[in-house]
Amino acid sequence: MKVSVIIPTYNERENLEELFDRIKRALEGYDYEIIVVDDDSPDKTWELAQTLSEKYPVKVIRRIEEKGLSSAVIRGFREATGDVFVVMDADLQHPPEKIPELLKAIENGADVAIASRYVPGGKVENWYWYRKLISRGAIMVGRLALPRIRGVKDPVSGFFALRREVVEGVELNPVGFKILLEILVKGKYSRVEEVPFTFGLRKAGESKLGGKTILSYIKHVYRLMRWEGELDRLLKFSIVGFSGIIVNEGFLWAFVETLGWNRFLANIPATEMAILNNFIWNDLWTFRDLKRKPFWQRLLNFHLAALTGAVVQWAIYAFLVYFGMHYLLANLIGIGVSFIVRFLFNRHVTWS
Repeated sequence: MKVSVIIPTYNERENLEELFDRIKRALEGYDYEIIVVDDDSPDKTWELAQTLSEKYPVKVIRRIEEKGLSSAVIRGFREATGDVFVVMDADLQHPPEKIPELLKAIENGADVAIASRYVPGGKVENWYWYRKLISRGAIMVGRLALPRIRGVKDPVSGFFALRREVVEGVELNPVGFKILLEILVKGKYSRVEEVPFTFGLRKAGESKLGGKTILSYIKHVYRLMRWEGELDRLLKFSIVGFSGIIVNEGFLWAFVETLGWNRFLANIPATEMAILNNFIWNDLWTFRDLKRKPFWQRLLNFHLAALTGAVVQWAIYAFLVYFGMHYLLANLIGIGVSFIVRFLFNRHVTWS
């Protein structure tokens, strides 16, 4: 099994020699190559990498016009000759000593092996609270928006290994910094294994995290949702919800004006008719490709989703009104959040 270690770089000159030496020691006994894809670093990282290629099995790709971490990794995939690809950063926050554990997971049947900060035994050292919050928030957004990665604890890790076949013939979109997210959504695999590791301190250079990185991540998730068809599903859920409003109003009018029922009590069966309408259309249309649970269980879960959404809507409404927001605006915000909660509940529970 030949291993290709792909390292995208930009101004990482100070870390290269130690990195290469540690990779050499970690992969003793393996047939391996190191592929450095450098975005024409001002500190001439590419130049030092070429010099070190006399001592280590390094191939250097200096990109003059194209930029970006994800596109650099994809270029590395194209240039690699190995059976297994390992992707890692050059800043020594990804310890090369973990590579054999990732390869062991691959040898034991995993298609993708992820060095994970968020499985038992994994951790992050010396991050400010806001950095931890951003990381956890990004993972939560990704796992909720992209069902295929729901079972992965660290889908935004930059340190991972995969079989060549996972990405061979797959059209990857080089947007942003989270290439693993793209691979997990589009790749050809059946088994993912996560290996715990400690995300350490950067030895030299500067962190690439910034506002543009966060916006790029959100854009990336949006594009993957479109690719997976989840945005279409959300639109269908919205249309069905609108039809439920019409059903609710229509039955309420009929119960009160035609049958003469009490206006307050009539709202209960009218609401139930709307829930049944929404369930039937979502079952036949929005989530028709996801029917796995028995009918009665889907129906019960759909009612629970409606109840959960109603509780969330009321709680947000009460909270915002209490702190001085106009009641109509507070109610509108509550409805919006309730809609998202109901969609996610149904996507991940009712039809999952």
